[in-house]
Amino acid sequence: MRSLSNFRLVLASRSPQRRAILTHLGVPFRVAVSDHGERIVAGEPQDSAEANARGKARAVLGRERLAGDELVLGVDTVVVIDGQTLGKAGDANEARACLSLLGGREHEVVSGLCLCDGETEFSGHAVTTVTFAPLDAAAVDRYVATGEWRDRAGAYAIQGYGAALVISVGGDYFNVVGLPVALLGEALAAFGMPRLAWLGDPGC
Repeated sequence: MRSLSNFRLVLASRSPQRRAILTHLGVPFRVAVSDHGERIVAGEPQDSAEANARGKARAVLGRERLAGDELVLGVDTVVVIDGQTLGKAGDANEARACLSLLGGREHEVVSGLCLCDGETEFSGHAVTTVTFAPLDAAAVDRYVATGEWRDRAGAYAIQGYGAALVISVGGDYFNVVGLPVALLGEALAAFGMPRLAWLGDPGC
């Protein structure tokens, strides 16, 4: 089992959502932003998500000196509809096009996750289905005007104003926010960290 006194994640991301989820879970972590450039690779959507997650984690691992029982965590999220992989919108027009495509339909949110320490590496992906309410042009424009679409896969944030766009979620909700919690639990277990063990011994 991992040493509880020294365990900490090194989050290879600037995402405030991922920081918030780890804080919510009580997982000790520090941030080391990766300079890995996200890109879509040939193959299935999960191939791109996992490749980017590995790239982010390995980039940080290559430059950071890990202390104690630190593990580097890389995550990448994409949205998939009609076999098309959607990353982050580059501008407001791309955001409008993306949201118009998602409106009134079901899509998949696919996140790749990589956890590594220089000797061992866990890599995997999670898929959550999301169904949007029908969206007319005015609704799309109102959402785009909030600016919340920036730096979001699929051009929406389900934990913000974007919650009003959604009818249903099938699977890990936190995966849509940006960090697949269930998969992270599997990854930590693979490194000898039992579920919730990072909270310490309750003495019971």
